[in-house]
Amino acid sequence: MNYFHQLIGLLKKECMRYFQVPLQTIGAPIISSALYFLIFGVSLGSAIQSEASIPYLVFLIPGLLAMNMVKNAFENSTGCITGAKYVNELQDLRTAPLTKEQIIWAKSLASLSRGFIVGILTFVIGSLFYFLDSGLFLTIKHPLILVLFMTVGTLTFAQLGIAIGMWAKSFEQIGGVSAFILTPLIYLGGVFFTLENLHPIWQKISLFNPLLYIINGFRYGIIGKSDTNILLAFSITLAAFIICHLLAYRTLQKGSNYYR
Repeated sequence: MNYFHQLIGLLKKECMRYFQVPLQTIGAPIISSALYFLIFGVSLGSAIQSEASIPYLVFLIPGLLAMNMVKNAFENSTGCITGAKYVNELQDLRTAPLTKEQIIWAKSLASLSRGFIVGILTFVIGSLFYFLDSGLFLTIKHPLILVLFMTVGTLTFAQLGIAIGMWAKSFEQIGGVSAFILTPLIYLGGVFFTLENLHPIWQKISLFNPLLYIINGFRYGIIGKSDTNILLAFSITLAAFIICHLLAYRTLQKGSNYYR
């Protein structure tokens, strides 16, 4: 069995895992997205100030798209790692003829596929709300840039999820990381507002938030506008991906991480 077949086999296994609970892994994010669009985009959108000629609902779509993709990729990676620890399945990976890179890429690509499914459905729902509200179809300004940020940004948090999942001893620790680190990064990354609307102190703090650049990459891809230079945004996103990949690889090297 060659390298590619081993990778595909583990990737299929990971994809089948989240397809077995579609209401939890796919259905729940779609319902939450619809509620965000309904409450913030439609009901409150007319009362929220945004850039001229850009309806707030259109501004909101890229942010929610990025939020759902990175959040689901992170949760998928941490869930598959920590869940495998509880049934002692993760230990089998140490004896299987799999390299650490195969394990990382199989689990992160499965998380990427889940992120893309949720992301596409989120975009469809947002576009539907926009059509019902304005009678217009939402067009994507820079599709290649959008796909690039979708791929690299989602893989970044998928591999961060592997590192956190390997480090964590319980679901409670993962919940703590999600609540105290991931959620603030998401909400301070510009999902619901532009960087200019923040207090100057928070503007400076947000510049150290990698999600700010990922979300603005999504926003530039869809509506052609961004709070940051797009080349800078991609450079920081790529650097964050490399760091998270190295973290995932390092945690897989430590034998004690395979046990609860």
